[in-house]
Amino acid sequence: MSRTSADRPRLVVIGGCSGLVGRAVLAEFGPDHAIRSVHRRPDAAESAHGVEFVAADAAQVDDWAPIVSGADVVLTLAWYREGHSRRFRPLAAGLRRAIDAAEAAGVRRLVHLSVPDAPPSLERELPYLALRREVDRHLAASRLDYVIVRPTMLFAPGDRLATVMLRTIHRFGRLPLFGDGGYHLSPVSTRDLAAVLRRESAVGGRRTVTVGGPRRWSYRELCERMFVALGRRPRYLRLSPRNGVRLAWALEHLGSTLLYAYEVEWLVSDLLGAAPYPDLGRSLDPIEPFLDREAAQLRGAPGASVA
Repeated sequence: MSRTSADRPRLVVIGGCSGLVGRAVLAEFGPDHAIRSVHRRPDAAESAHGVEFVAADAAQVDDWAPIVSGADVVLTLAWYREGHSRRFRPLAAGLRRAIDAAEAAGVRRLVHLSVPDAPPSLERELPYLALRREVDRHLAASRLDYVIVRPTMLFAPGDRLATVMLRTIHRFGRLPLFGDGGYHLSPVSTRDLAAVLRRESAVGGRRTVTVGGPRRWSYRELCERMFVALGRRPRYLRLSPRNGVRLAWALEHLGSTLLYAYEVEWLVSDLLGAAPYPDLGRSLDPIEPFLDREAAQLRGAPGASVA
């Protein structure tokens, strides 16, 4: 017998189910959870799945009590990709208020999406990271049962790294290569991340989990696999890591969102090659079939595959 909405575990998603990770969360939790989604604009996919939409900016919510009331699990997805401290500071304060409200309401578990370790200079000086760590520490200092989940490079249609790199090859025939490309990435699918979030929402304890995908690639190996997917010979714009940061900084200041300087610095630090998540109960998604599907669409040959 199917469960009524009143019988389902109640999940509050701060940041909504319409973004890159949110869509995977909706697919993972939607069939058997009653979801309340907190973000600024309604989304047709959420409506189709019977999600309760709360129109709110997490940075501006003063009273979270009625939003988290009755929740079994609160999941925080809200964060920005770039900006100054004046953008991140209100959001960090809003999330801290949400954590306090969840604690006061007796929420069973809080699942918080964060990011892996970065170079110390970025951790200290970059608002994106420094204020995010304030939220992490605030959660760790609470009395809540919690998990902080820190995925490495994410891939899914419309992502900000693998898809962008493929499109760059398709359009320009080459990719930037910073140094020798020997630093590492462990790409993890948003589908796997959503499954990790679900598993971690169901267990107890207070911990931090770093989530890598099934294979640890060097950046150059991953680039070469993308060229193969597109049927191209590998060609690179070779830059030192320092000049790569400078190029990204220049693009930022010209208004580009293609690549940020901190992302280059983080990439070449070799801190993004995390081990695979060990306890999912199934194999993790490799990135190769995804690259082949995306490349086939770029070439105008849906369904084509590269061996």
